Amino acid sequence: MSGMLRRVFGSRDRVAAEKPRVDDGPHAIRLVFALGNPGRDYAANRRNVGFWVVNKLAKKHGLDFSTKTGTYALAQGEIGGRRVALARTRTYNNDSGSAVMALVRALKLDHAQEMLIVCDHLDLPTGRVRLRRNGSGGGQKGVADIIAKARSDDFPRVRIGIGRPAHRGQPTRDPEHVAAWVLGDPSRDEKAKLDLGVDRAIEAIEVALAEGIEAAMNRYNRDDGGEADE
Repeated sequence: MSGMLRRVFGSRDRVAAEKPRVDDGPHAIRLVFALGNPGRDYAANRRNVGFWVVNKLAKKHGLDFSTKTGTYALAQGEIGGRRVALARTRTYNNDSGSAVMALVRALKLDHAQEMLIVCDHLDLPTGRVRLRRNGSGGGQKGVADIIAKARSDDFPRVRIGIGRPAHRGQPTRDPEHVAAWVLGDPSRDEKAKLDLGVDRAIEAIEVALAEGIEAAMNRYNRDDGGEADE
């Protein structure tokens, strides 16, 4: 872990007495943070599928986003008998790092691996769910901003596929087409697939909280009858 992260996340021994522990193992997940764009105008966009996940997860477990700051909305409580914080960014997606790092400091997280990021992903089929333990932003600018501001990519994430837009029948990386796609609302068929993905992502998060990210990856990074992947 970099010097920057050591200052941000602090020493485990120093802060252990200041907060409840949610797991006896190393780097148990204490924060689930969803990326997206705030406001009603963006609520139904493909980009905001991460928000859909934490909203439904919070409702399932009776948690309320009662704490709101300029950078995040926060719900705290228990999931599966473990204390956890759920959050949504109140910054725009591309400035997600500011929101995440503000909450990391507020919760006194010890290590980047204690947070789990939930976000959309262009290069997964619509509704497909994949977990990663670390790595690059994979084209998701919010994740890239977190990596830049934390100076580390060593945190797990749950990605829900929104598919890549096509232009003239071919997948495109043209910024204008991509922006219009992620900030657009899915079709009825897409929405049905995304809703299934949201439910699968919630199950994966619950496993990650209870058993750890490796257990969740082993269980959910596979298609029926397929091999697990990262």
